[in-house]
Amino acid sequence: MNFLNADFSPIRVALFSGNYNCIMDGPARALNRLVAFLEAHGVEVRVFSPTVAEPAFPATGKVVSVPSIPVPWRSEYRLALGLPRAIRRQIEDFNPTLFHLSAPDWLGHAALRLATRMNRPAVASYHTRFDFYARYYGGSWIERPMTRAMMRFYNRCDLVLAPCRSMADELVAQGLRSPLSLWGRGVDADTFHPDKRDLAWRRNLGFDDEDIVIAFVGRLVVEKGIYRFATVIDGLRQRLDRRVRCLVVGDGPSRDTFARRLSDARFTGHLSGEDLARAYASSDIFFNPSDSETFGNVTLEAMASGLPTLGVDAAGSRSLITHGITGFLGPVDDSRELVNLLERMVRDTALRRVMGAHARQEAYRYRWSEILGDVLDNYGRVIERRHAVRPLLLRPVRAAVPAAAAPAFDLPLRAPASVESRKAAL
Repeated sequence: MNFLNADFSPIRVALFSGNYNCIMDGPARALNRLVAFLEAHGVEVRVFSPTVAEPAFPATGKVVSVPSIPVPWRSEYRLALGLPRAIRRQIEDFNPTLFHLSAPDWLGHAALRLATRMNRPAVASYHTRFDFYARYYGGSWIERPMTRAMMRFYNRCDLVLAPCRSMADELVAQGLRSPLSLWGRGVDADTFHPDKRDLAWRRNLGFDDEDIVIAFVGRLVVEKGIYRFATVIDGLRQRLDRRVRCLVVGDGPSRDTFARRLSDARFTGHLSGEDLARAYASSDIFFNPSDSETFGNVTLEAMASGLPTLGVDAAGSRSLITHGITGFLGPVDDSRELVNLLERMVRDTALRRVMGAHARQEAYRYRWSEILGDVLDNYGRVIERRHAVRPLLLRPVRAAVPAAAAPAFDLPLRAPASVESRKAAL
């Protein structure tokens, strides 16, 4: 049965996001790409999110603005205040087949209550480690209560989509009991390509051809590990005679502080598309110092660009970097070992070349069409289960196992067939 033509079709998805296009970040990009994919396959989508006068990029699909206020101390982000009666009526008129919740914020909680009242399934995608961020802002004491509160939210959902296997392991260890599957991330391997390397562009930034350029790409905020990056670079320079330079792509509230720590780095600000692809390919090593990532889109883009990558041994990087093959994973709290690994990469040109080639090959496995098709599959499974339709012929949603048994998952990141063939199987 093709679920798009079943009695409860066409599928209508109400998507709730605290940041759909106010700020350019990984979750916002992934959600916009998902909406474009769903609409291209006949799924109706209505997005409910805070909006701003000058968004970071044009939104995909139809967006309904929800009331919000600036997040204290991080005013570039908005905090949605829930669902007023008028918007609840819009949702009821839209009559969604399924609710997709992207964060356990006030908006997500209000949407989950409405889904329960309307007897609609709720799928939650896990994007951001809000509880983990607390330790970076003097709130370590609240991390565990926040984790418990987040797990209560996710355990009320019909399905939770984790971005990678290692993050799924951590969610189960934290107490997740809801059915669990994966929604990974993909990369455009044609846009992000080693051939985009541009020596003239490097020279215009002040880099010599012999320089080893180490790249950082991401939001310039403390939770992205920017001070860990600076500490490791300082340690590296104390050991090497050759020129090691840094390229920083991105912007954020900590830019000035980061720039003072890396006095001779080149800061480009935010880049996207071909400009971003050129920046990756024109570097020599990619260093992702963040231990707060749930996936690590920038790491995957760097890999597709043919860069060997150094990451810390945490959830996001652990699922992407194969230690010793596509790059290195170093201890989160051992800057000396991170310096050792980075020094090895800087000194060994052949190692960088081989690792970069393996990284490029690995990145080819992450194809957006198949990864987004998995989300469509998961929607179908959840809807059929709720509507008591016959079991699907595709792989079942895996229920979360007890923490003691983790990581005993069988959660493929990619589907084995095309989107159309999977839809036909339904």
